[in-house]
Amino acid sequence: MEIYVNYDYREDDMRNLIDVEALARLVVTHEGKPGETEVSISFVTDERIHELNREWRGVDRPTDVLSFECDGFEDDMPWEEGEAFELGDIVIAPDVAEAQAPQYGLSFEHEMSLLITHGLLHLCGYDHMEDDEAVEMEARERELLSEFWGEPFARSAAEREGL
Repeated sequence: MEIYVNYDYREDDMRNLIDVEALARLVVTHEGKPGETEVSISFVTDERIHELNREWRGVDRPTDVLSFECDGFEDDMPWEEGEAFELGDIVIAPDVAEAQAPQYGLSFEHEMSLLITHGLLHLCGYDHMEDDEAVEMEARERELLSEFWGEPFARSAAEREGL
């Protein structure tokens, strides 16, 4: 498995915050993707993610995370062992994440780990356009992040307080 991390922005913060490669490996492995899977994760400025969001989604504002699928792996798709499989690319704006973390009752560290996991789950076929999809995706995020952090992971202060 190849996890390419591009620290284009806030390199020192990102390198010291989370073991990005370990988290990505955990998610991709638990989602049953081939051992030859390749994924890239890039940390960029608000301006850069704004440009990408406008170009690819038609939304003229910065966002926190974007996922770009590559090979579109299906579970029943024949795949030759040893053949590289490009899962896709994730782009994250740390400044957006840092600004929104308090709204969700999360530390910056937990918000970044959530965005990495969220982006990877999109590449693995999850979505949240419908309520039932959102519930499934959020449950999977909590499950994976709880394993990564070694403690129950709650998305918000209300969740942590059991409300």
